Amino acid sequence: MPAFACNLVAMASRTSGKGTPSTAGPSKQRAGRTAGGAAKRAAAKKTPAKPPAKKAAAKRAPAKKTAAKKTAPKPAPSPTGGVYRLARACWLGLAHGIGAMFRGVGRGAKNLDPAHRKDGLALLLLGLSLVIAAGTWSNLSGPVGDLVELLVTGAFGRLDLVVPILLGGIAVRLIRHPEQPEANGRIVIGLSALVVGVLGQVAMACGSPGRDNGLAAIQDAGGYLGWVASKPLIFTVGQTLAVALLALLTLFGLLVVTATPVNAIPQRLRALGIKLGVVHPEVEYDEVEDYAEEWREQPVRKPRRSAPAPAAQDPDAIEEAALAKRRRPRRASAQSDPDRPMDAVDVAAAAAAALDGAVLHGVQPSPLVAGLSSSISGERRGHDGEDTAGESGTVPPARGAEPEPSTNERTPAVPDFTKAAPEPSGELPARAEQLQLSGDITYSLPSLDLLSRGGPGKTRSAANDAIVTALTTVFQEFKVDAAVTGFTRGPTVTRYEVELGPAVKVEKITALAKNIAYAVASPDVRIISPIPGKSAVGIEIPNTDREMVNLGDVLRLADAAGDDHPMLVALGKDVEGGYVMANMAKMPHVLVAGATGSGKSSCINCLITSVMVRATPEDVRMVLVDPKRVELTAYEGIPHLITPIITNPKRAAEALQWVVREMDLRYDDLAAYGFRHIDDFNEAVRSGKVSSPEGSERELAPYPYLLVIVDELADLMMVAPRDVEDSIVRITQLARAAGIHLVLATQRPSVDVVTGLIKANVPSRLAFATSSLADSRVILDQPGAEKLIGKGDGLFLPMGANKPVRMQGAFVTEEEVAAVVQHCKDQMAPVFRDDVTVGTAKKKEIDEDIGDDLDLLCQAAELVVSTQFGSTSMLQRKLRVGFAKAGRLMDLMESRNVVGPSEGSKARDVLVKPDELDGVLAVIRGEATE
Repeated sequence: MPAFACNLVAMASRTSGKGTPSTAGPSKQRAGRTAGGAAKRAAAKKTPAKPPAKKAAAKRAPAKKTAAKKTAPKPAPSPTGGVYRLARACWLGLAHGIGAMFRGVGRGAKNLDPAHRKDGLALLLLGLSLVIAAGTWSNLSGPVGDLVELLVTGAFGRLDLVVPILLGGIAVRLIRHPEQPEANGRIVIGLSALVVGVLGQVAMACGSPGRDNGLAAIQDAGGYLGWVASKPLIFTVGQTLAVALLALLTLFGLLVVTATPVNAIPQRLRALGIKLGVVHPEVEYDEVEDYAEEWREQPVRKPRRSAPAPAAQDPDAIEEAALAKRRRPRRASAQSDPDRPMDAVDVAAAAAAALDGAVLHGVQPSPLVAGLSSSISGERRGHDGEDTAGESGTVPPARGAEPEPSTNERTPAVPDFTKAAPEPSGELPARAEQLQLSGDITYSLPSLDLLSRGGPGKTRSAANDAIVTALTTVFQEFKVDAAVTGFTRGPTVTRYEVELGPAVKVEKITALAKNIAYAVASPDVRIISPIPGKSAVGIEIPNTDREMVNLGDVLRLADAAGDDHPMLVALGKDVEGGYVMANMAKMPHVLVAGATGSGKSSCINCLITSVMVRATPEDVRMVLVDPKRVELTAYEGIPHLITPIITNPKRAAEALQWVVREMDLRYDDLAAYGFRHIDDFNEAVRSGKVSSPEGSERELAPYPYLLVIVDELADLMMVAPRDVEDSIVRITQLARAAGIHLVLATQRPSVDVVTGLIKANVPSRLAFATSSLADSRVILDQPGAEKLIGKGDGLFLPMGANKPVRMQGAFVTEEEVAAVVQHCKDQMAPVFRDDVTVGTAKKKEIDEDIGDDLDLLCQAAELVVSTQFGSTSMLQRKLRVGFAKAGRLMDLMESRNVVGPSEGSKARDVLVKPDELDGVLAVIRGEATE
């Protein structure tokens, strides 16, 4: 029973469990199944992700164990390893530091100035000479003394005492003449030949000891060098002939060191005798001194002619023929007479300088040298008798260049021309050194001795050869059939002549401008295609060693000494080495422009100094306008000034108006007496062909040239542009025949300063370095000035020329200017005119309708014009006046065309621009007419 009861209880419990879901309803069952299914799916999603991780972990674990088993045990650190690494690091750091230091020193040595390098070499030789002197003269002990005895005494023998003197002499020469490196090779060759010859003779005089006699005997004779020089000669030709050969070698070395040709030995010995006092210079140069003294004592005398001499013995005929052939149409100088005689010293120096570099790289001799050589050969072949002097006759040597040996002013470059003084033949100069001025005043022109001389220009340098090689390489790399056929070296740039092969376009060379600039390491490369007068392309490259052009050298040129025109001025030196001069009477006006520091002020100084040196105050009078107030103050008080230096721009405008009035007065005289140029009128007055009309109290006198120099045109154009432009245009249009010439300088060559009217009437231009291409086009009407390198490098475009000439402007120091100015002041005091800066005649009375309101009307006009607003209410507020007064002021301005008519409540139109305000105020004040 109990078992049966237990089974019944179990069945009842199962039945109750099955009945529970059925009683919950279908929805609950579906929800339970849905929840259960979602739980199962989530469990299914999570369950597969775990076994791979476990498997991967199980797989990676053995790998770690395997790797741990294969790793070898680390060796124990060595106790000396750290010390070794530290020592190695220190050693490498020290090596790198020393290497960097030496590399820096090497780079610094490359960038060192060549002058410092030469000084360093000279000081090194000087120190070496001191060490050798201590070793040979005082038996220096120690390793240095032993080394000196072994090397110097062993090599030079008994003449070891002279070695320090030779080294010291070479060092002193390098210090004193560093600008002559081309002579170093000659001196080394000459000294080597001299030393070998002398040591060989010393060895032979001591018995020619050999190695059999021991090294001490060789050192006691001529040393190893003497033994090497003498033994082979004795063995081959015998002792007697060996002595003669060594003597010739010694003589050759001496001639090379002293740069003495064999045919010049007598002249050198005579000069040495004069220096030592053995030969008296009065005997040698008696005729020359008499000739020079004759010119000095008799500056003005009647013309006389001497008997004609053979042309072979007449240097003047040779010089004039050479000068006639030297004239070229493209020369920038403008002379009145092309057949002027030339100073013998100048032509000789020019010929020597040109011949020295004529044959470099196949360059043909210059026309000067070719003409000189042909004229000399033609004259010396027997053409005699003709008097080739021009109308002005023979010109004496350039002032300051008399060949007086006592002063040692100048040594003749070619003795054949300058040694013997020619007999005075032909007529004397028509214009002498001293001219009579008004009254009893005698004016003496300044001597050219006041202007220093420059050194001879170089014709070739190592840099020129390197550039020729670089240009050839560029042509080869770009496969251009062209070759550098020669070059002409100027003071600033060198022009390399390039000839093209057949069927090669010029554009191929011009297209390589940047590549050429890169090859020669210079950005300022200018290509001329073609060179005027030649079938070649010119490439102008700046020189690394620029030369200075002295004003005195330009004025000493034969053109300057032969042409006595007072308006001939010195400009500089062109790229071919020829001096550039210009006659201001033929330019007739010039525009000088360039950036700051390009050389404008130096050019103006050279122009003024040239006039002072060559012209008297009766020949040329000047008007100097200096708005900067500091550029032209050095010339204050010179007798050439017609008025004190003008620094006020307003006064400058008045001075230009006076120049216009002076021009009109001169034209009145020219028209009254029937002349077309002031030179013809002056000549007629001097000869007495014209005279004043009957009853006139006026005394006719020659008109001087009038030179007007404006240092800064921009300052004048800012103050009174209309008045200045009108005056300049009228002067440049008409003043040439009246003897009035204008020089305009500016550092701002913009179109508002150099206007179209000014450019059209100023035909000659001188452009220095500009900052932009636009400025170059304003000055020259073409590019080129923007590529100049400054400091006097310029382009000169004279009247009638198509292409400008590149030149280096002349330079005159302040000391030279002061000396010339002081000489002129000592001759006479300036005589000024009072009407230059007065301007036109002022009205004596103010307009009646203005009355007492002049100041108020000027303020109102200035206010209206500056604001460009013509309002009566504005005048009331600004000037603090009533409505009636403001309306009256407005009516006064309307009557003077300052403002337009009233338009009701609108403001009146302002008819005057702000830049015309000064003229309007002058009209209101009665200072000028409308």
